[in-house]
Amino acid sequence: MAFFEVPSYTPADTLSVFVEQNLQPDPDWKEEVKDAWQRIERFFRERCFRDELVLDQEVRVLKVVKGGSSGKGTTLNYSSDVDLVLFLSCFSSFQDQADHREFVINFIKKRLTKYSRSLAYSITMVPRKETTRVPRSLSFQVQLRKNSKAIGVDVLPAYDALSKDNNGLGPEKLVGASHIYFLSLSLSLSLSLCLPFPPNPQKLKPKYRNAALPPKYALELLTIYAWEIGTNQSDNFSLDEGYRAVMELLINYQNICIYWTKYYDFQNETVRIYVKQRLKERRPVILDPADPTNNLGSKKRWDLVAREAVRELEQACFRTEDPNQAWYIQPARDVQVTVKKSGEEAWTFSVNPYSPIWKMKIEIRRIWGFDGQQRLSFQEPGGERQMLSSRKTLADYGIFSKVNIRVLETFPPEIQVFVKDSKGHSKPFAIHPENSIRDLKEKIEEAGGLSVVDQILKFQSRTLRNHRSLSDLQIKDCDTILLTRRT
Repeated sequence: MAFFEVPSYTPADTLSVFVEQNLQPDPDWKEEVKDAWQRIERFFRERCFRDELVLDQEVRVLKVVKGGSSGKGTTLNYSSDVDLVLFLSCFSSFQDQADHREFVINFIKKRLTKYSRSLAYSITMVPRKETTRVPRSLSFQVQLRKNSKAIGVDVLPAYDALSKDNNGLGPEKLVGASHIYFLSLSLSLSLSLCLPFPPNPQKLKPKYRNAALPPKYALELLTIYAWEIGTNQSDNFSLDEGYRAVMELLINYQNICIYWTKYYDFQNETVRIYVKQRLKERRPVILDPADPTNNLGSKKRWDLVAREAVRELEQACFRTEDPNQAWYIQPARDVQVTVKKSGEEAWTFSVNPYSPIWKMKIEIRRIWGFDGQQRLSFQEPGGERQMLSSRKTLADYGIFSKVNIRVLETFPPEIQVFVKDSKGHSKPFAIHPENSIRDLKEKIEEAGGLSVVDQILKFQSRTLRNHRSLSDLQIKDCDTILLTRRT
């Protein structure tokens, strides 16, 4: 098969048995792998930096995080890799990490070579490919036994950005930083990868040698997402249904927009604005759960992966008895929509971002009831208020996260105008085109805004006089009027 270690002729209903008998690691060998990485970790904690000055200071290993297939529980039989992230006291910032990482990696390499015998395993350094980039990690192989495959180990020295000792560094510091790869690895301890063998794009390399295929990490995240949505994070699921769900998700890659909020969320304004901008990028969008600056779906040949996924579904191991029982996985999570209406308590509900907006209007009418025309609008921070068309979806407007929507009821020939204050916030108002500017000011005051005498309204750089009507001033439906306080 192109993606998996499972032969294509394996019947779908025997996938779990095949995995257990052929791919799950031998218990004794798995214990050897565990012993190996524990010895390596102990070496870094207790010996690597002992009695040595690095960057003119004593270095402490603040913590060690294990990733790779060993850390995620995706170890295959006699095939494993370990990522050890060393959070070191010698780094005081991301910039400090970037400036001194190569020096620290070279120091670790020398110490590891010097004391390798104490680990009781054969250790071989992996030559780094020629590149102008500063290395992120030190790679080496550990041979457990002569007849077994070596374990690949990557050691990444890192700055502990989330430590309480770092002056309360908040999640907003993640934005604008270089890819925080170490956090991505630490995530593997928090998100259990229940589908044991996600698609591996590296298996497609021989067929598409010069193509920029998606990274394996992106496929792992899609597999996690499929498991979360398809099983509600259950440990009991059908393997063939899971595999099929991932393949169908890959085929629908042009609609994928997923993210997690474990290490960052929308509470901080800086992060909220940045992440929402990323969610509007060309899909697929797969934001690194630990680093919103890293979109794993960007600039890769997902079309080639989708092509292979179509072929995969034709194989025996994907032919389930009842395809209709496969997991239902929409390509983006439901969006939490808060609807606000003047004079009413706000109402919050969940919406599929790919569902047409007219369906959302039906739900709103069911809650509040409307006799006239229902007008929905939203405003992104720093942007203009926009109307939501009934024929479109939230996805069409790039809305994949929490959003506040204003609802307004109009009766023909009323129009809707947006009044924007000095802070950039705008509200919709229903008004007859023949009504005067003073009538509009009274509506603004009634809605809890400035008093009529304190208001100055402007449209297209002109100050609007109270006696003029909106039609005389050529103010049309959905135009924006600026509001300032009279000084």
